[in-house]
Amino acid sequence: MEYKLIIHGRLCSLNEFIKAERTNRYKGAKIKRDNESIITAAISQQLRGVKISNPVRMDYMWAVPDKRTDRDNIVFARKFIQDALVSTGVLKDDGWKYVVGFSDRFEVDKTNPRIEVLIKEV
Repeated sequence: MEYKLIIHGRLCSLNEFIKAERTNRYKGAKIKRDNESIITAAISQQLRGVKISNPVRMDYMWAVPDKRTDRDNIVFARKFIQDALVSTGVLKDDGWKYVVGFSDRFEVDKTNPRIEVLIKEV
């Protein structure tokens, strides 16, 4: 089975998270909470009732508004996405046993920045 999740907008980059953490450790926790609530809302709309117990491969497509942020900083948001998938019960866990791999692809879309996640049971 395959499932698609689309998260509209953008999520926090690694540089933004590090800056917040260095300012105040509670700011980092707030960023994580805020990002996961955006993702959780998308999950509840698009993956309602989906429970995956098999291992998965996750293919990410990051549509960003411009090329100002390095790709490695952008993909940091995978952490928030996978944690939200676990906390909502879509995935059993996001450890090695349940997420066997992932890929990333990038596009520039000024009018519709988003993250598309294709979750494939393996």
